[in-house]
Amino acid sequence: MKYIVCEKPGEFILKEKEAPVRKENEALLQINKVGICGTDLHAYGGNQAFFSYPRILGHELASTVLEIGDNSRGIKAGDNVVIMPYVSCGTCIACRNGKTNCCTNIKVLGVHTDGGMQEQITVPTSILLPANNLSDDQMAIVEPLAIGAHAIRRAAIVPGETVAVVGCGPIGIGIMKLAQIAGAKVIAIDMNEQRLAYAKEKIGVDYTVKAGENTVEEITKITNGDLCTAVFDASGHKGALETCPNYMSHGGRFVLVGLSKGELTYSHPAIHAKEMTLMCSRNATTEDFEHVISILDQFPTESYISHNVPYTEMIANFDSWLNPATGVIKATVDFKLK
Repeated sequence: MKYIVCEKPGEFILKEKEAPVRKENEALLQINKVGICGTDLHAYGGNQAFFSYPRILGHELASTVLEIGDNSRGIKAGDNVVIMPYVSCGTCIACRNGKTNCCTNIKVLGVHTDGGMQEQITVPTSILLPANNLSDDQMAIVEPLAIGAHAIRRAAIVPGETVAVVGCGPIGIGIMKLAQIAGAKVIAIDMNEQRLAYAKEKIGVDYTVKAGENTVEEITKITNGDLCTAVFDASGHKGALETCPNYMSHGGRFVLVGLSKGELTYSHPAIHAKEMTLMCSRNATTEDFEHVISILDQFPTESYISHNVPYTEMIANFDSWLNPATGVIKATVDFKLK
């Protein structure tokens, strides 16, 4: 079977190897489509923390079961399934408390172990969810949307809140739509006017604000001086992460979804005066995946997937997806060629 491996930063190679053999408590899957995420872009660029090469990337996956044993979810050969790409240990303190998304020994497909940029893969049956009602495109975007769903659930969003989402990339866009579905009014913040336009026209956010010197002033006007009861950073940009508390109301929550590699600095008096709740949101749980699957009919999948190529053309196109000028929101790769 064919597979694509990132041999080292800046180098993909299309190779061939024997198809995997399923073990007990595993399923053998055919990979239909792979979504490209920021982790893949950073790994290719050589700036992904805790990453080793060579590595088969890919953890946003649409797949069909080829072989599977008995399982509690009743999944059988021929079924479409969503893969939750986080393999947790099940025994650590986080797992024992139901927080498998931040397992102390977590192994993420395509990051810590080889992922889905291959025609077939074997994975534990326990990380599969039935998805016969979803298309390949929909299955491939469940994981990034589940990250947003987890952040919304962490923040305990309630109807009527006004929230700000910083960063109109794939994760930020998902948070915006999921916040709307939860009943919140949404302010989208970004420096890229094209992405702000997408958030307004396709996601239907209530307000857009271009990031800059006047951001706080504009949010103050929109909220009649209240500011936002919840602020989500989906950019991972140090400057944005350090500025976000300025958009937050007194008694509000700040949720860090994007990841910065370095240290962050805040004025303690400023955040203490607001009694700020600061929380991080990492990965997602089964509950988040199931929620996303249940609301996908409300999400603009067709416009969200802005670029798509067969795996035979991925290597030639990958560099262009690093360039914001190409207008990429979500790129996907077909491994099931028609």
